[in-house]
Amino acid sequence: MLEPIVAFMTRVFYWLGRGVGFAIGVLLWPFMWLGRWYWRKGWIVKTVAGAAVVGFLGLYGYFAYQTQHWAGFDPDYVAAYGLENRNVSAGEQVSTADGADTARTCGRSAIADVTADLVDVNVNQNAWISSMILYKVGFFGLDWDDTPFFDNKASFQRGVNQAIRRTSIELVDTLGRVRGTSQIDSNLQDARGNLQFDESTWYFGINPFGPKTPTPSFYRAAIRDLRSFNDRLERCDAVFDARADNLIAFIDRISSDIGSTSAILRERSENYNLGWFDTRADDRFWFSYGQLYGYYGILHAASADFEDVIKQRSVGPLWQTTEQQFRAALDIRPFIVSNGNESGWIMPTHLATMGFYVLRARSNLVELRSVLDR
Repeated sequence: MLEPIVAFMTRVFYWLGRGVGFAIGVLLWPFMWLGRWYWRKGWIVKTVAGAAVVGFLGLYGYFAYQTQHWAGFDPDYVAAYGLENRNVSAGEQVSTADGADTARTCGRSAIADVTADLVDVNVNQNAWISSMILYKVGFFGLDWDDTPFFDNKASFQRGVNQAIRRTSIELVDTLGRVRGTSQIDSNLQDARGNLQFDESTWYFGINPFGPKTPTPSFYRAAIRDLRSFNDRLERCDAVFDARADNLIAFIDRISSDIGSTSAILRERSENYNLGWFDTRADDRFWFSYGQLYGYYGILHAASADFEDVIKQRSVGPLWQTTEQQFRAALDIRPFIVSNGNESGWIMPTHLATMGFYVLRARSNLVELRSVLDR
């Protein structure tokens, strides 16, 4: 009775084995052909070709290391600033010696400091993945964002950069000037321009054709501009307008920014329920994660820069709750991002989970804005 079943299973595994062997043979054939070609050539060609292969493998090894090594990543990075004990708003004069202007000291902007540090982590402590040549070339012409590997860090960095860009705009337009009618701060203006630069520029490009300044160089210049602004602010030679209406506008911008990300998560979650096989789900997830990671530190910094406003409006506990919502989202770090159906029971739905945390954080921001506006 069992012989037909055994015979059938034997044939199945036989053909499966042949199919796997054929597939492996197809994949290895180009390398076998290159190997035969290599051994038929003279020592000069062998040396040049061997050096090229070693260089190629070394470049890919460096690329793989940079995409997997996340230097400076710490969900609790805000604790290192110790802003809870600062007790001075940004731009507020804190000391004067003998009434001399040169002796004045004003509060630094924690927002500018945290923004500069986030850029530093992105481009100095780590390689900026999006402009690396192998990331631009892709996987045999296929965009890395369309593959399940080597793109998570790039998406995370772009998410952090989204928060940085939004903040740099607000520093120029509202926070770094008085009521929008005073002169724009030159350091903040330069920082904003550098941070808006294209995220994927390498040393050479096609459109327009020719050598270029790579993206990280512009972002490094923005770090210098932000810190120069803060040094001037500390000497009371710059302006930080820590008014309630500016804080409300800043919260509005952040809320709108993460609201847009929430819509992107929802669209992907609803229309592409491929579980672990959705190769774009990890891009959406890690971009959102990076955005919340950046805004977590920036909001914590804003609580120090607008210290007087928060005390006067008695929103300290609500502000702390809002920060906790952002921090809670940073605990979601799946090894493989899955975009399963929300009612499914086999594959998880990490995009819907992240979307929930994004909406919860946005809801807290809306409530915080409402209380501040009363």
